[in-house]
Amino acid sequence: MLVRTRAPASPPAGPLALAAYEYERFLPAVKHVGELAKSHLARRAVRDGFDDAAFVDRTGRFTEATIWNLVFADGDAVVWPDAPMLVGTTMGILRRQLDRLGVPQRTRPVTRDDLPGFAGAAVLNSRTPGVPVSRIGPVRFPEAEEFLATLHRAYQAEPPVEV
Repeated sequence: MLVRTRAPASPPAGPLALAAYEYERFLPAVKHVGELAKSHLARRAVRDGFDDAAFVDRTGRFTEATIWNLVFADGDAVVWPDAPMLVGTTMGILRRQLDRLGVPQRTRPVTRDDLPGFAGAAVLNSRTPGVPVSRIGPVRFPEAEEFLATLHRAYQAEPPVEV
């Protein structure tokens, strides 16, 4: 057995530029290891001048990113992609607390054609409730400080649970 320790990793400050590649994880709703293709596409994204990769399924819907869930702002609501994906713990916290805070949310298919209509985009995972995304492929998003602040505020509103 090998055990490696180091200081906790900090999430990137962003904004991130994401390449969009067609890719579907096997059993997307189950967290598992052995995802060589995902790692390969992350490296390909960097080689192609991006920070990371987002994934589109065979029907053209965005699903998730390499180690991230995707989330968008449409100016009126928080938009979650409707596609097979791993619903992360942070995503669950945000959905629950955004509801509690009265922030409108929608879940709908998000395609490449939808991207220009969004007022912001972010990625999230267990390290952070939101890192801004500046672009996906050639589509640029405006700075969305209020959107990111709302995600962070919702995350902070989750009450601690004694284990």
